[in-house]
Amino acid sequence: MLKIGVFGVGHLGKFHLNNWKEIPGIELAGFYDPDDQTAKEVQEKYSLTRFDNTDQLMDQCDALDIVAPTTYHFELCEQAIKKGKHVFVEKPLAHTMKEAEQLVELVKESGVKFQVGHVERFNPAFLSVKDMQLNPLFIEVHRLAQFDPRGTEVSVILDLMIHDIDIILSIVKSDVKHISASGVGVLTDTPDIANVRIEFHNGCVANLTSSRISMKKMRKMRLFQKDAYIGIDFLNKKTEVIKLKDADDHKAFTFDIDTPHGKKTIAVANPAVPEVNAIKRELEEFRNSILNNTKTVVSEIDGMMAMDVAHQILRKIGHNVITS
Repeated sequence: MLKIGVFGVGHLGKFHLNNWKEIPGIELAGFYDPDDQTAKEVQEKYSLTRFDNTDQLMDQCDALDIVAPTTYHFELCEQAIKKGKHVFVEKPLAHTMKEAEQLVELVKESGVKFQVGHVERFNPAFLSVKDMQLNPLFIEVHRLAQFDPRGTEVSVILDLMIHDIDIILSIVKSDVKHISASGVGVLTDTPDIANVRIEFHNGCVANLTSSRISMKKMRKMRLFQKDAYIGIDFLNKKTEVIKLKDADDHKAFTFDIDTPHGKKTIAVANPAVPEVNAIKRELEEFRNSILNNTKTVVSEIDGMMAMDVAHQILRKIGHNVITS
């Protein structure tokens, strides 16, 4: 039985608790949260032990689930790694690039399993297409949300856009060549809306728009590649694939068009989207990596790379990024 300690049981932390309770082979050792009212609610609802000392809880665990605010990520992760505990930490990996780099080194030296909570990697819409031959030349992303005070301790880049940055880096197997960005802080002291263009050395270009002051919600990614278009709706859990017809496209809707190269048959398909609870799946994969001694799906290096691009964007916008 793998003993898990949860650090931070606010809004998202409660989702984690609910899912941990449904995962076989897991025992919740307890939780740590400095907020007395939140802690009381969790004690009553989940009948879990509250620890007032982080050391004491860590000593009772095999692995930690850190769902605390970003500013506490480094100290909790460092403490856990030095104790030889496996770590799951919510995105972003850390508050500064220096902290992220230090965590990568600590994990390398310790050999513990470490996973970053980029939950969109486990979104069923993305899972339905991630095994396709994805070689995009252009990517268009819109991630829009209504204003919520939670998460505003960081910019919209580190709060929302970093999800798409991570997905794009996992798809585009190339280094970043150039970044252009603009953004505005409307309701907070950090950018609340931003538009970014990322150019890669392999020729791919990604255009991303993120806002946390929108009147409507949207989480869509569109991939354009030779002979194909792939649309991923992360919010509504739908996908669409439009491409030149292959022999195995018998389930797709097809139609013919005239092109300068002659008549072509176009296939339109909606790949089956699995019924997956993304948070539960990412926690299950973390458990599996520990039990099977396998690589985590979203490693500390993945988390650092996404942070690096995010901080480059913030510097382009002109925001005063903390670097140490």
